[in-house]
Amino acid sequence: MIEPDAPYHAHIYFDDAERTAATELRDMLGRDAAILFVGDMTDGPAGPHPIAQYEVHFLGAAVPAVVAKIEPTGLRALVHPLTDDDLADHTTLAHWIGEPVDLDVTVLDPPGVNQGIPRFGVSDF
Repeated sequence: MIEPDAPYHAHIYFDDAERTAATELRDMLGRDAAILFVGDMTDGPAGPHPIAQYEVHFLGAAVPAVVAKIEPTGLRALVHPLTDDDLADHTTLAHWIGEPVDLDVTVLDPPGVNQGIPRFGVSDF
């Protein structure tokens, strides 16, 4: 069961051919009042993410709606909670949309020491 007030992230992955679809989805999510933050599009590796992606922050109550917006685009995405276990967030607690991306889990925080996005950028959580 998803806690309605629990923080969640989605990582939307794209390649050059998918950039337009990724931009359109990013713009749509940016207009959604349930979305707390939409990150910049990165063109290379960032943290555990080895390919171009951007991050979206929202609460658990919005998970079904966010997933429903991502799925029709055909883009790959990782949807996960933000807990005190960074590794589990990106693996066992994560939900993949489309083909999973091989993450570099060696850069993730150990259980109980989740520094979250401040380690790589800025967060509003």
